[in-house]
Formats: sequence, structure tokens, C-alpha cells
Amino acid sequence: MIEDREVLTSRSHTSGGTGIGEQRVFVLDRHGKALMPCHPARARTLLDRGRARVARLAPFTIRLIDRTLAESEVDGVQLRIDPGSKATGIALTDEKQEVRPGGPPATVRRGLASVELRHRGAQIRAKMHRRATLRHRRRTANLRHRKPRFHNRSRSPGWLPPSLAHRVDTTVSQVARLMRLAPVTEIHIEQAAFDVHANSADGPLEGTDYQRGTLAGSEVREYLLEKWQRACAYCGVTDVPLEVEHIRPSARGGTDRISNLTLSCRRCNRAKNTTAVADFLADRPEVAAKIARQARTPLTDAAAMNTTRWRLRSRLAELGPPVTGWSGGRTKFNRTRSGLPKTHTLDALCVGELSEETYVVRHPVRPLIITCHGRGIYQRTLTDAYGFPRQRRPRTKRHFGFTTGDLVTAQVPKGKKAGHHRGRLAVRSDGYMNIRTTTKLVTAIHHRHIRLLQRGDGYSYALGGEV
Repeated sequence: MIEDREVLTSRSHTSGGTGIGEQRVFVLDRHGKALMPCHPARARTLLDRGRARVARLAPFTIRLIDRTLAESEVDGVQLRIDPGSKATGIALTDEKQEVRPGGPPATVRRGLASVELRHRGAQIRAKMHRRATLRHRRRTANLRHRKPRFHNRSRSPGWLPPSLAHRVDTTVSQVARLMRLAPVTEIHIEQAAFDVHANSADGPLEGTDYQRGTLAGSEVREYLLEKWQRACAYCGVTDVPLEVEHIRPSARGGTDRISNLTLSCRRCNRAKNTTAVADFLADRPEVAAKIARQARTPLTDAAAMNTTRWRLRSRLAELGPPVTGWSGGRTKFNRTRSGLPKTHTLDALCVGELSEETYVVRHPVRPLIITCHGRGIYQRTLTDAYGFPRQRRPRTKRHFGFTTGDLVTAQVPKGKKAGHHRGRLAVRSDGYMNIRTTTKLVTAIHHRHIRLLQRGDGYSYALGGEV
């Protein structure tokens, strides 16, 4: 077996370069207590020598059979979270003191493991909307129906819509699972990507260092980058330096409010100068209309994050380790200083304080992609487009010892589907199951050829790749 050895780049810390390496393997002691993660090569050695057993496939975890927590040296790791409305980045890091030749000691931050958690809030919202549409149709149609119950329902304090509560619940669930697999001592979370109040009112934030230091303007830029999809509003070019631009020029009475700001490349910014948008885009009226429409459009994803950020932090505080909140402007500053591209997991790696003497020296090259699928549906009767019953589902979810979502392997001896198949299972009551592999869907495999690898938990797992 060819070992995947860690590869580090030769760029120096001061140049902003970071190294890449394989995702660390989680390690448990003989009683199931979390130890420090180890390198994959070390994990293979422990398994080959019979000193460890596979405890979990995804995320891959081994359990030692000859060591306890009291006999081990555990330094602890930090868990860093970059929450998002569609995906959340999670990174496990540790910080070590490193002696540099000819210079003072420096603190290095290493990324041990990274997870990209993909939410399904949009699917939940679409299903809730479809359910409301069907119920509205049944209430308004000329049919017998129950009396409406709009005025006899109450919501508990702190109620969140299901699509928003899902983001909080899944993030807390994955953090709690990682805490069972790794010795987490601190939790750092990006609490806000931008300060809406500071953007709309030219008031102070907190302290002169925040106002005039290296983070000045990061909140406004981050807001505009999200709002205008990181592209020039006039020509649409991407992957170039973008400048903050007044839609209505200051010379014509334009203000510094966030609704009057956009992003443009240097060429368009100089060409527009103090010209009105309607005159500058006279030959492209559709672009002018789009800018006017986009300037008034609120950020739906930002609203979702502003709604759930305090709930997420309070739920994380219940897990035990101290929780510290950080600004998205600081995260971007750290990532830019470290020379890292923008991804969910690399943003999570840069959450928190990164002083002048602290450097990011390593990040996993293949983060674990966790996609939320749910554990099935409560609806037993499927309906057509008009809300009438068309099919009834069985009340039993487990058939022949399997449930939908289980990670399985199948060895088919003969036939058109002969071979080895591995993936997520979709059960059928007749015993002929479907397996979704990473490349295709294999249908009608008899349950006798299927072997369970890991019970389904409502998520699917895959390895991604960083830039």
C-alpha cells in the first residue's frame, strides 16, 4: 500500500505561504475517550500491528486496544467554525511553539482536520411552501374540510422557522460529534460577517484599534462582496482587485450609506468617475436597471445568519468548552495575510486571533464534505400535483436489517451488475435494494449480497479538494 505522506511547501512563513497535508485520523482510547488525532500513516501502522480497530468509517476513526487516556499525553485542540446559510466550515487546529533560525520563537497554527457541512435549508423551505400550498388548496376548495385553526396555535419563545433551526441543529450536532472524537478545549466562531448597524449608520464600533487599525473597512467590503457576488457591477469581471464605488457619485450628492455603494474594477471606476449611472450605462440600460434593483435587494443569506448567530452561539456554549466570537472582517484579514484562497474550510481555519507572531503553516488538502439529507419523511401518503393521494408508503423503515441511508458494500457474483459496489443504500420492501455510489446508481441488488458498513445518520460523506 502506498502511504499518503504529508507534503509541505518550501515557502517561508513570512511570505504568507502555507503547507498542505492529509486529513488527520481521529483516535480513541480503549474506553472510547478522545485522544490527539494522528497521521494516516501512523494509523495504518497501528491497524497493521493489531494495536487498533476501526471505530468509524466517516469520519475515519480508530480505537486503541492497549492504551487509556490516563496513559496518554493530550494537549487539546481548538475547534473553529465559519457558519454560513448554505454551508458551514469547521476546522480542528492546534498551535505549537516553533523556533525559527535567526529569529524569535513563533507560534504556528496547524489545520488537523476540516469539514464542510452542507445544509438543506433551501429544500426544507421549498417543502414547507409546498405543504402550505396543498393545505391552502384543500381549505379553499368547495369540499368538506376541518375548521381552520389559525387562531389557536402558539409559538414558544425563541421559535425559529424549520429552515433556520435546521442550520443551528446540524451545526451543533456535528460539533458535538467532533468533540467526542477529538479533545476540544476551545471553540472559536465567526459570529458576523459584517455589522449591519455600522454599515447603515456612521457610528463607532468598538475602540480606536478597530476603527483605525488594519481591519478598517473590512466589514463594509465583506458585505459588498457578498451582495455583488464578488464581481464588478458594471462589466461583470471577476478575479480582479475590486474597489468600493459610489453608485451616485459624491460630487452629485451621493452618500456613504451601504445602499449607495457597489464594487467595480479599476478600469470601470476611472471611466465612470463622477458620471451618473444612467449616462455611463446609456448603451446598456439593462445593466443600469440591474444595478438599481440589486442595490435595493436585501441579503437573504445574511438575514438568515443574523437570525441564527446568537442562537448558535448559545447552543454551542451548552457543550462545555469556552466559546469566543469573532468578526468576519478579522477572518478575511487573517486569510489574506496567510495567502489562502476563499473556501468555507479555509475561512474556518482563519477564524480567531492571528497575531504578528502566529502563522498558519498547514491545512488539509482534502476536507471532509458532509451533506445533510435527513432521516426520511413523516408523510405516509404521497400526493399528486393537486393534493390528492396517489401512493402510500410502508410504515416500516427497516427492511431485511437495512434502512435508507446506510453505508454498505455489495459483492455481486454474476449478472449484469457483477462486481463490487459501495455507497449509500435505498431500501425496498421486496428485498432488491439500490446503491448510490460516487459515480452511478446501481439498482435491484438482492439483500443477500449487501453487507453493512455504517448505519445511516442522515448525512452523506465525501472527500473534497482545496484550491
